[in-house]
Amino acid sequence: MNLIVAVDRNWGIGNKGDLLIRIPNDHKFFRQETMGKVVALGRKTLETFPQGLPLKGRTNIILSANRDFRVKDATVVHSLEELLEELKGYKDEDIYVIGGESIYRQMLPYCNVAHVTKIDHSYQADAYFPDLDGMPEWQITADSDEQTYFDVAYQFLKYERK
Repeated sequence: MNLIVAVDRNWGIGNKGDLLIRIPNDHKFFRQETMGKVVALGRKTLETFPQGLPLKGRTNIILSANRDFRVKDATVVHSLEELLEELKGYKDEDIYVIGGESIYRQMLPYCNVAHVTKIDHSYQADAYFPDLDGMPEWQITADSDEQTYFDVAYQFLKYERK
C-alpha cells in the first residue's frame, strides 16, 4: 500500500482543515500517481475537496465514525478493520492513503511506500505526518531535483519500508 503526502520541514501537513500550501506541480504529481487507483481517506479530508465530492477517476473509500454518513460515488466504512477489509479487494500497489492525519497514523503500519513532497519551509500547522526520517524502518529510495514554486523549494521523495 502507498501513502502520498506533502509535508513541511516539521512534517506538518495542514492547518485549520486546509493544506499548508498549494503547489501546482505537487497537485499534478498527486493526480498522476492516483488516477485510476484507489484512494483511502477520512471524512474531514473529503470535506476539503471541491464541493466536498470524491475525486473523479478514482475509487474513493472514506473512513467515518458516523454510521449515517453517505457519499455519492464513494464507499464509506466506519472502522479501521472495515477499511482494511474493503481494501483487500484491490491490489496493494493500487491503494493510496491520502489523509488526513488520523488516517495516515492508522494506516502507516500497513503501507510499504510513501510518496512525500517535502517542502523546505516551516508553516503554522496543527496536523502532522509521522517523521519517516526518524523511523529506522523507512529509507529514501528515490528523490527528485530540488524544485521551486515562487520562493519555496521542495522535492519529491519516495520512502520505502526496509
